[in-house]
This record gives sequence, C-alpha cells and structure tokens, in this order.
Amino acid sequence: MPYLKTYLKTITDRGNPCLAESISGTAEDVGGKYLKTFSFTDHEIGLLFGNVQSGKTGQMFGVICKAADLGFPVFLILTTDNIVLQQQTLDRVKADLDGFCICGENDGGLFQENNLLEPTIIVLKKNVRILKLWAGILNSTGFMKGNPLFIIDDEADAASLNTLINKNHQSSINRYLDSIKNESSSSIYLQVTGTPQAIFLQTLNSGWHPYFTYYFQPGAAYLGGDFFFPKNHKADCISYLERIANPALSVVLHHLCVSGQILASGGKVCNCLVHPSVRQNVHEKHAREISEALVWCKEHATTNFKDKLREVYDVIDPQKYAKLSFEGAYSTAVGLLESDQIKVLVMNGKTEVSSEEYSTGSNIVVGGNTLGRGVTFPGLQTIYYTRSSKKPQADTMWQHSRMFGYDRDPGMMRVFIDEPLYKLFSDINATNNSIIAQIENGAEKIKIYYPEGLNPTRPNVLDKKKVFTLSGGTNYYPFDPDNDSIDELDELLKVFDDKTPSFQVNLRLMKEVFRHITSAEDFKVDSVVSVLDTILAEKPAAQGVLIVRRNRDVAKGTGALLSPNDWNLGASITDKVVLTMYKMTGTKGWGGRQLWVPNIKLPNDIVYYDISDEEVTEG
Repeated sequence: MPYLKTYLKTITDRGNPCLAESISGTAEDVGGKYLKTFSFTDHEIGLLFGNVQSGKTGQMFGVICKAADLGFPVFLILTTDNIVLQQQTLDRVKADLDGFCICGENDGGLFQENNLLEPTIIVLKKNVRILKLWAGILNSTGFMKGNPLFIIDDEADAASLNTLINKNHQSSINRYLDSIKNESSSSIYLQVTGTPQAIFLQTLNSGWHPYFTYYFQPGAAYLGGDFFFPKNHKADCISYLERIANPALSVVLHHLCVSGQILASGGKVCNCLVHPSVRQNVHEKHAREISEALVWCKEHATTNFKDKLREVYDVIDPQKYAKLSFEGAYSTAVGLLESDQIKVLVMNGKTEVSSEEYSTGSNIVVGGNTLGRGVTFPGLQTIYYTRSSKKPQADTMWQHSRMFGYDRDPGMMRVFIDEPLYKLFSDINATNNSIIAQIENGAEKIKIYYPEGLNPTRPNVLDKKKVFTLSGGTNYYPFDPDNDSIDELDELLKVFDDKTPSFQVNLRLMKEVFRHITSAEDFKVDSVVSVLDTILAEKPAAQGVLIVRRNRDVAKGTGALLSPNDWNLGASITDKVVLTMYKMTGTKGWGGRQLWVPNIKLPNDIVYYDISDEEVTEG
C-alpha cells in the first residue's frame, strides 16, 4: 500500500492541493536524503524545523508515510504532557492516516495483537508514567529487537531534554526516552519544533544534537515573523502601547470592527487574544478592563462609539473579503454588543476553556502560559500583548506568540504591543531567519546569536561546561597561536599596507586568513569561522574591517595585544566584524620566529552561542 500517495490524496480531496504538494516535497526530500540510506543498525537523530503554527503536523505525517513506504514498521509520536493535545493528535492520526494500526496510551494489547502486520503508530504524552509503561511494552514484546523504531517528538525542545544536566543527573522523561530509543535494535529520532534553540545548543555527546536538519517552507498564505517583524521597519499592523491613551478600549474597538466585517461577510469566527503576565490576578484585571470597554461601547453605541469605530474602519483593508460599507460593519458590531454575543474568556491554570468555546463567533481570550505550545486560535485578528519578562527567553517568547498562522486576514491584523517588546520579537525573528539561512546554505554547525539580555532558552537544559559565548564588542585573540603557512598568510595580506588605518574586506577573506591560524583551546578558530559563516549565510557579500600591522614587537602573554591606537580604532567600529592582524617579530616569547597573530571583534551588543564536546572556558 503506498502510504504517502494515499495520504496526499486525502489532503488533496479536502481541497488542499498546495498543502499536499508541500508535504510531498518534504517527505520525498527527507526520505531520499536520510531514510533510504538508513543502516538499520544505528541510532540517528534529526530535526524537522518549521515556523510556529505553519503546519508541522501535516509534514510529520508525510514523513511517517514515506518511512512506512520504506519499510519502517513502528512509529512513536510524542506530544507535550497535555491530555487534550494528546487526544487531538490521536484523533487526527486516525482521521488522516489509512492502513496503520493506531494505538493510544492504553492500547498495549492492540499493539501486541497487531504483531506488526500493519505499520503501527503509537501516540503518547511525554509523561513519566506513560513513557515508563510503554518502555516496558516495547521491550517485552521483543518486536524492537529486530526492527527499527521511528520516534517523532513533537515540540522536542519541551520536556524531552535533560533538565538536570548541570547536576550530573538525568531527568526522568529524558531517561525514559533514552531507554525507549536505545533498547530497540536501531532508531531514528526525529525532533520536530519551531523553536530549535535548545536543541542546537546540545552537545553531540549528549545524544540530543541532531545529525541532520531539514527546514520546510510555510505555505503562501502563512503570516509569520517577517510579516509582523520585518527587517529595518515597523510593520503596518503594529500599534505601540506607549502612544495609546486607553489600550483596552482600542483593542475592543478593533476587535468589534473586524468581527463585524468577518461575521457579516459569512466568516465563522473572529478572535482577539490578550496576553498578560503569568499571574492570574493580572489576567482578571485585564478581563475586567476589556469588559468595561465593551460596556462603554454598548452605552455609547449611537454617539462616541460610532465615531471611534469609523476611525478603525478607515484603516482596515480586508484581503479575503469585500469590504463592507461602514454602516454594515457598524450595525453588525452594535448587534454583537446589544445581544452580548462577545465572549470574554479567561484561560489559565485556574480556569479551563475548551477550544470549542472560541471556535465560532466573536471572542476575546485572556490568558498566560496556557497560551503556549499546541494551542491555536482560529481567525485571530487582534492581539493585545502586555506580557514582559525580566529574563526573556527567545524560544518561550516565540512559542507564546500565537499571532502566526494561515487563516488571518493580513489587511485586518492588529498587534498592540510596547516598543521594547516589539524590538525583542524583531531580534528573535532575525535569529530565526539566520538559522533558516544557515540550514538552507548547508552549514554543518548552526550558530545562534541574540542581543545581550535575551537568552536563547532556559539554562537548565544547557551544559554550562560545554556552552560558551562570544560577545560582540570584545577583543578575542589566542595566547598561543601558530600559522600552518606563514608564506600563504603573507601572500593573502600583501596588498594591505601598514600605513593605511584600515581596509573594507569581504568576510570570506577573513575566513581564508583563519584557515591558516591554529591555536590551543583558549581561542577556538572553528567557533570564529562558524560565526563568520552565520553572517555570510544571511549576507553572502558581507563586509568587515581589516587592520594589518607588521614588525610588531609585542611580548607574548602581556594581556594587551593591540596598541592603544589600534584598540581605539577597532572600538570605534561597532556594526562590523573587525579583524586586526599583527605580524610578530618573534623576539619576545614567540619562539624566536615570525608569525601572524589575529585579534577579532564581533559587532557590538550581540552574543554568539557555541558548544563543544570538551569542557570550555570563555576567553
């Protein structure tokens, strides 16, 4: 049975031929590059990377079907530890995939009875009790002694990684996942996420760093990071809170105007999301403010409300609907107010809200951490983002950003956010684009960087002995360098004279220079080169500044390689890579021979993260 062909037909028959084409491309690429060559004796780990809310589940299913076509008999799909999400995933597997034996968490008997006559898909939460149960079932049947196990870990950067790495222990979920994959004869462990920061910062020795990474592009209708946080300018859909006298009222007015447009045009749902801090009392405060704004609109429906609604109406520009007359949008909005059809829902650990409650009609949802992974809001057109963090983490912020998706109307989106938070999101998007560029350019080592003060992920999953940083604005040079060929360095640098203060050069030239530099562990040449590769992946013709000085008589180990003038010159350049090359005379502790010594300074206020399977110290 051609499983992939059958699945693609299912998607096409539902009216999604473009999605089917995208899934086919991903499945065939992953199958051809990584699955066909699988040895059936190894344990391999890979990463399927896609944008947040860009359709990763469909791509996962496509890869499963391709793997089944290639003879893989057992698939384990892992979801976050959420009962509703696990059940939703199980239901979707049953609805979408034909020809498989499909098992939930309590179907150990079905798994054994099937006896691998049909390829089997098991859907489990990442829960200690459930993983322990199925580790026993998989081991007791003996099926996996002679068969490979294919594990698909959805949101693999959440819960799966070892949270006790810095205490020399292994967290329970991480331990059971290790047991499940390693007790089979062979395995492929496919990590799936839209926020791979923590995964890329795992060491190879940990067993959780991907051997291969595949990025799939979102579809044409997707609104993602580049729509909301474009480079070099503010998106049209952004309203800064600092410039709004009454944010809650502005949010409600926009939501009412857009709800009137969508619902009167035959749309099913229009949602607004208010995302405050994690504290539940803050959720209640914002819910009250929203409710008070709705009451004001209702009480002033024929006077001030109408004038303010027109201001919003004049700005929106529907792309998926014909724009209603103002009177049409106004009358629908008034009807919603007078019939109390606008629901204000508080969604947090104290108050459970099912997805059915915001799947139709006009809704305003207020919540905290429960708005994170796996939660999707259809028809989301208005976001009021008040959340902030003293120690922001890029992956958490991005996952909690529910604005991305396919069913949004770009001409009616509005995000209410303060300017510093918008800048943080823009920085995260820039690094996401860098990661994608590095993957698409075939970089062997993905480099992650963020502005100072923005952490890539939570620190408890990073081995602090193996992860180190290269900080922009800091001068780095090796204490004990060597040149593999001083003649070739002389040739590379001969056109750059000593009298000219500095030269603008391509970063690829700097890479060539570092190809001839060797050093002990105090200065990691590979890390420097991978930073240059990161910049080049985004800007293939990226430029830097080169300073060349010869006949330098600096003593080795003095702690001050650069002269005051050269230090000041480099410090004055804050937005480019600055490489200073000193050719030492060799008379003061350099082994009595001439050699070139590099000093590199990266662009200011940026921190580059690197990993090593050896213990490292910053230098």
